[in-house]
Amino acid sequence: MAQAAGPALWLGMVKKAQGARDFAALLRQVRACRVCAAHLPLGPRPVLQASPAAQLVIVGQAPGTRVHESGVPWDDASGARLRDWLGLAPEVFYDETKIALVPTGFCYPGRLPRGGDAPPRPECAPLWHPPLFAAMTGIRLTLAVGGHAQARLLAGRSRTGPRASVTATVAAWRDTLPQIIPLPHPSWRTTGWEKRNPWFAAELLPEVRRRVRAVLAGPEDGT
Repeated sequence: MAQAAGPALWLGMVKKAQGARDFAALLRQVRACRVCAAHLPLGPRPVLQASPAAQLVIVGQAPGTRVHESGVPWDDASGARLRDWLGLAPEVFYDETKIALVPTGFCYPGRLPRGGDAPPRPECAPLWHPPLFAAMTGIRLTLAVGGHAQARLLAGRSRTGPRASVTATVAAWRDTLPQIIPLPHPSWRTTGWEKRNPWFAAELLPEVRRRVRAVLAGPEDGT
């Protein structure tokens, strides 16, 4: 017959359950956010994936129209390209117990007058990143995808702050190890960028894949 759980084990189980309930409540608050509704042409629909158990967090920019429609993070051509960069199958990428997908702006921000998506709304990250990241205590690696994510995550880092361009920031990826790896946004425009910067595929992507595999394999194999 199995022995009854001791007080310490029961206390740990209670705290874990309470933490899960608190995090679920936090996610409901994020998804119900209407702070910048007046500025969103398609209305608010915060999109993210997160769990207190996640070990890897991918911080992107903001949802596009397709993601706004589906409510699934990275559910577009950019997401397919990102998964190819990382060497991750969709079933792993969308496992919230392993990977958190947290944008800089949670809702589709609209278009710029001259074309292209507008920047993420400035209200999102200061409001929701602190409680989300404080609750995801198991994060061991952060991927900062795109200039807006890099400006947010690298600001205030005396040695590794965001540089003059995304290219310069990504080229200096070794400076932000082991906590953060910067990546360009994986849009179709990156095709030409990759050709002009062959070091990205030759040096950075193999290292990103190695570190992502190590993190997802568990603490004993991490870097």
